[in-house]
Amino acid sequence: MTSTATPRPPGDGGGAGHDIRHTIAVASGKGGVGKSTVSVNLAVALAQHGARVGLLDADLYGPSIPRMTGATGTPAQVGGLIEPLTAHGVRLMSLGFLIPEGTPTIWRGPMVANGVQQLLREVAWGTLDYLLVDLPPGTGDAQLTLAEALTLRGAVIVTTPQTVAAEIARKALSMFRQLEVPILGVVENMSGFQCPHCGAVASVFKQGGGRAASEALGVPFLAAIPLDPGLCLAGDAGVPIVAGRPESPAAAAFQRAARAIEAAVAAEAVRPERTQAT
Repeated sequence: MTSTATPRPPGDGGGAGHDIRHTIAVASGKGGVGKSTVSVNLAVALAQHGARVGLLDADLYGPSIPRMTGATGTPAQVGGLIEPLTAHGVRLMSLGFLIPEGTPTIWRGPMVANGVQQLLREVAWGTLDYLLVDLPPGTGDAQLTLAEALTLRGAVIVTTPQTVAAEIARKALSMFRQLEVPILGVVENMSGFQCPHCGAVASVFKQGGGRAASEALGVPFLAAIPLDPGLCLAGDAGVPIVAGRPESPAAAAFQRAARAIEAAVAAEAVRPERTQAT
């Protein structure tokens, strides 16, 4: 059922200890599309552009941000708030920092919603230009909790080129539209393999599904991220490719996506405040 609620002001991150200008959800309709890889590299790219950036790992069942950023250690608590860790110029918070490695998260829906609320409200993010939120795949409790807890400046939808992945991504896009959250655009991950020797591109998983979905739904196409084995190696090593291999085609694509997001956020920021659905 849909109802209206008074939205929070744009700079309100939803709790004490921080001032967040723009909160952006990074979402996908299904798992396995590289959403966390996209989230990490977009966050680092935005930080490289001079922005103050935070990254919240809201995928409570499979937190991967600690591994992908190389951040380790247990966050300190100061004044009743959790201090985020920092890596590659980005402030980070993940359930993976708070529980022993390898411990499964066996939570029901209400516990997931409460966990997302705590990670939003009980972390001393400080002053941020952008807080990127790496959501779990799908259209469940974490997404609804986030949309109800604070004003989202927009959502980035991640998909792969296959038709089935793009069709499922449309469901995530439709969910955010029902919640009256602007769609900043679509990122197509694993978009063809570029030969490092001759530069030719082979469409391993078909081609163009993300662009076709963005055109059909009337939302921006942010970037096509090439299929690069270095992306996987970079994530395992904890050095995002935009930091470790900035000259690579994949890093250049992430930089284009980050620039497009900056422009889209700036455009959304000057629009009248919207009413959120819950």
